[in-house]
Amino acid sequence: MTTVTRTSQPAPTTDPPTTRRNRDRHHRGAARWIVLAALIAGAVVMLFPFGVIVLNAFKSPADYSAGGPLALPTEIFTSGMIDFWNRVNFGRKLWNSFMIAGSVAVLGVLVSLFNAYALGIGRVKGRLAIVVLFLMANMLPQEVLIYPLYYIAREVGLYDTQLAVIIIFTVIQSAFGTYLLSSVFGTFPKEILEASALDGASKWQTLWRIIFPISRPTLSVLMIFFFIWTWNEFFIPLVFLISNDNQTVPVALGVLQGQRMMDATTTSAAALLGIVPAIAFFLIFQRTLARGITAGAVK
Repeated sequence: MTTVTRTSQPAPTTDPPTTRRNRDRHHRGAARWIVLAALIAGAVVMLFPFGVIVLNAFKSPADYSAGGPLALPTEIFTSGMIDFWNRVNFGRKLWNSFMIAGSVAVLGVLVSLFNAYALGIGRVKGRLAIVVLFLMANMLPQEVLIYPLYYIAREVGLYDTQLAVIIIFTVIQSAFGTYLLSSVFGTFPKEILEASALDGASKWQTLWRIIFPISRPTLSVLMIFFFIWTWNEFFIPLVFLISNDNQTVPVALGVLQGQRMMDATTTSAAALLGIVPAIAFFLIFQRTLARGITAGAVK
């Protein structure tokens, strides 16, 4: 009779899959909490100045002198906002900023679309050099451009007009928009363009019926950024808009503060009135911005 000896199997040295998955899930959960805590801390740091402005905008000068900038107001004080609104004719400044920023946003996107269509899809000669030129123009500081622009505006009779500011910012913003869109259009599928050409579509029809609908999310993001960037501009409007009726909101804030005509609470009220329209515009179009960024990431 033969006997069969059974050898024992060695114990597994690796963890079971269930234990390993639980440990990985635990590590991922801890990492998410750390990232969330860091984001909350960053948001608090960024929102703290805005909270101080809101707090002092509704505080009387007596409360500010007694408790300082971080103390809660004893009563809601709105005379600072009313005084600033009437002193600078803020309604007029608000309309000027909306008209200039809105015009630049629309015109800048259109100019960027036409330029990028020619460079990215039309494949004009010297495309790379032209794109680099647009990038270098976008990197130039405004202080370098201010004297030539001032001289040209005086010579053509556009100085102290909102049209001059609209033209200048349209060119500046479209330089960045052209650089961005030309890179996007350079990777556009050639099959779609060839199919449209076979169907008899002209270049103009290809632009508006194919390129524009597909690129609408990116164009929407550019329009939002152009509006906010132009709204916050100070230096060029300060130089070109010297008449009180033509000035924008940032210029009105800077000029009035430079004249030392406002206390701390009125300054906070003025700053709050200046940034609320831009924040409201961003909140209204935040879904458009999110869809545009998401579409660009997916592509």
